[in-house]
Amino acid sequence: MTSRFGKRFWRIALVVLIAASAIYYYTRSGTAEPKYVTATVDRGPIVRSVIATGTVNPVTTVQVGSYVSGPISAIYADFNSPVKAGQLIAKIDPRPFQAQVDLSRAAVANSRAQLRKDQANLSYQKITWQRDSRLLKENVISQDALDSQFSTYNQALAQVGLDEASIEQQQASLKAAELNLNYTNIISPVDGTVVSRNVDVGQTVASSFQTPTLFLIARDLTKMQVDTNVSESDIGDIRSGQSAAFTVDAFPGREFEATVGQVRQAPITVQNVVTYDVVVEVANPEMQLKPGMTANVTMVTAQRDDVLRVPLQALRFSPHRHHAELTADSPPPTHPHPSNRTRVWVDDDGSLSPVTVTRGLDDGNNVEILSGDLKEGDVVVTDQVRAANMAAGIGGSSPFRGPHF
Repeated sequence: MTSRFGKRFWRIALVVLIAASAIYYYTRSGTAEPKYVTATVDRGPIVRSVIATGTVNPVTTVQVGSYVSGPISAIYADFNSPVKAGQLIAKIDPRPFQAQVDLSRAAVANSRAQLRKDQANLSYQKITWQRDSRLLKENVISQDALDSQFSTYNQALAQVGLDEASIEQQQASLKAAELNLNYTNIISPVDGTVVSRNVDVGQTVASSFQTPTLFLIARDLTKMQVDTNVSESDIGDIRSGQSAAFTVDAFPGREFEATVGQVRQAPITVQNVVTYDVVVEVANPEMQLKPGMTANVTMVTAQRDDVLRVPLQALRFSPHRHHAELTADSPPPTHPHPSNRTRVWVDDDGSLSPVTVTRGLDDGNNVEILSGDLKEGDVVVTDQVRAANMAAGIGGSSPFRGPHF
């Protein structure tokens, strides 16, 4: 009996102790002086930017192909070879095309010989017709014989015209054969550098359905561009001529200065996500940037230099809202302001006072202050230390005034 009474006593004592501890905790938390996180108003730049990922490419790239089919007999340019416009860089076996040229030339010569033969016949038929005309006047031949000779003369005249047309046709065939023969010489169309070579000696090129790409020539590798994909939510702030910068993995410690050159209108939709191609132009005089590199691009859409600024978090702080969050789940009171008018709380030796300001540009961390009773060096509140943290001794005995920037 005594043992049972003792256990009950200790249980009651434990419950009373827990209740007393809870009352002490909440009493101490509610009466403790609030602690605030603060930052100092200063001056500096505000830069708003859009970040995107893209690929480094030459500004102008020319695909060199072949118009005719055949095996590659020689290659005169390799990877990274500098080439000039009109330079021979490869050759297709010309023998079948040379044979076709020879056949066409023989056909032209044959047509010309036939023309000379028919011209001689035309001269004879003309003389015969003129002689028969005189004989008809002397009643030596009949009118029918003269008409027959006149028809023969006209046929000879038509045959000469047919021979002349045949010569033109054969000459056209010869030009086509010579053109195909000339196409066996693969010529560089521009001055540049060979970026890619897709054929080897002995490989057969087939151009029956589409022109194969034999070489890829970059016109000028000292001028490059970065093709980036910018989401539709950010594309409205991008304009041609804006400054940009990017980094590549090959040179992690260097930032390349660039300029937005073009915002293309064609949308790119992938899995219902719409993006737009933004071309960023960059000079590459040292030839460090290479085609295909992945670039992390930052495009500056707006910038303010040497402006009064505060952390963006200071505009969201309100002691009433924080008190409501600590005491109840009721919604915080609202203070309607115009979209660019807002309020910050200045900490003056532990005393908070609201200051109405006009906000300007923000970069996600800091916001520009256009007007208001706020000056450089003022201390603004950005957050309040939770009561639970204060009860546990987190945050120290004095307000934390570490700036956010």
